[in-house]
Amino acid sequence: MIMRPLSALLLPLSLAACALTPPPAPPSIDMPAAWSAPTPAGAPVADPWPAFGSPHLAQLIDEALAASPDVGIGAARVRQAEAALRSAGASRYPTVDLDAGTDARRSDGVERRSTRASLGMGVELDLWGRIAAGVSGAEAGLAASRHDLVALRLSLAAGVAGSYVDALALRARLAIARDNLAIAERLLAIVEARYRNGAASALDLARQRATVLARRAAILPLEEQLVQTRSALALLLGRPPQGFALGDEALDTLTVPEVAPGLPAELLLRRPDLAAAEARLAAASADVTAARAALLPALRLTAAGGLASEALLAFTNPSRSASLGAALAQRLFDGGARAAAIDSAEARREEQIARYRQTVLAALKEVEDALGNVALGARQQTAAQAIVAESRRALALAELRYREGADPLSEVLDAQRTLFDAKDQLAGFRRDRLTAAIALSLALGGGWQSPTDPIAHEPAR
Repeated sequence: MIMRPLSALLLPLSLAACALTPPPAPPSIDMPAAWSAPTPAGAPVADPWPAFGSPHLAQLIDEALAASPDVGIGAARVRQAEAALRSAGASRYPTVDLDAGTDARRSDGVERRSTRASLGMGVELDLWGRIAAGVSGAEAGLAASRHDLVALRLSLAAGVAGSYVDALALRARLAIARDNLAIAERLLAIVEARYRNGAASALDLARQRATVLARRAAILPLEEQLVQTRSALALLLGRPPQGFALGDEALDTLTVPEVAPGLPAELLLRRPDLAAAEARLAAASADVTAARAALLPALRLTAAGGLASEALLAFTNPSRSASLGAALAQRLFDGGARAAAIDSAEARREEQIARYRQTVLAALKEVEDALGNVALGARQQTAAQAIVAESRRALALAELRYREGADPLSEVLDAQRTLFDAKDQLAGFRRDRLTAAIALSLALGGGWQSPTDPIAHEPAR
């Protein structure tokens, strides 16, 4: 008989010991000391998009950030997290209840009337930190949602910049294709003149006509790609694609910025998705603490006072009452529900640890790949520029020798194809360099820096 009350006393104490065990610290991630790919010199830019030297691009990015439905969804999620934080913080304060009523009853010919009013207040003392853990978890959730919104805005800005560069590159390639058609038509006029004078064969004439037709056919898919890319850019801006125009800016007027990556360890403070993953890990740890604290007894203080009278809608000769109370509640058996809640919270925390590690490793790879693409694009563009210069010189010499009858038309056709391909490749490499710079800017967090107080941070572009 003595063992039963002893067991009832020891069970809450044993549960308290389990609940107060702190969760394990998250594992540290070994960051590399330096990047493997070549790194540009200089300091990281605060805002990379103006560094491309395009006022029109900056206007398009601002327009997209203001009109994007995805940004509106992210902002709504931030407001939801703010409301969740206010709800969690409300548990720290007392609850105040007002109860008032009046009634009239008749029983056995006797009428009874009464009026009452009472005011009660109660508050739960956070002895074990359950409420504080809930508030901390809500704060971390709010920080994660704000970081998500920053990451969304950066991704949208990079998407607008990439689509804009693609559109300008297609327009440049289309201009090159039209120039190539003009060159082919000019050479066709030469062949036709030579054919009329008997200096060129019908085969030469047919081959050059085929070249002109091929150049005209090459223009059609480029025109369609440009229309589709323009439409995709218009959708990012929240505009209808019909009637959307790019403006007069050329691809060559854009500047390829020198984006310095800094040290790999600095990446943890420069990317909002890493900050969001860290905040979610903190929220998961707070959930573990709250779930463990739920095993412990809850202490609630109450106070109440009231008036009562045997009158209808009036307090005549009222009787007064007041009370103070303290209640300690401990659930002794729940079928393992709270233990399962702890296991679930710990599993979610382990998931967030793995996700955080995965996000860090993916970020390191993205920066490394972008650095390699930036260096490769610079070398490719330099080589392509030299090829274009030599191909243009070779075509001029081939045309001259063909006019003089020193070389056959096949030499001119080969020189044409080489120049056409080289000019198109040069435009593609220029586009690749700009795209790699955009990808590097996004991989480095777009100039965003983790605030010292992430809860009070308002996301900005």
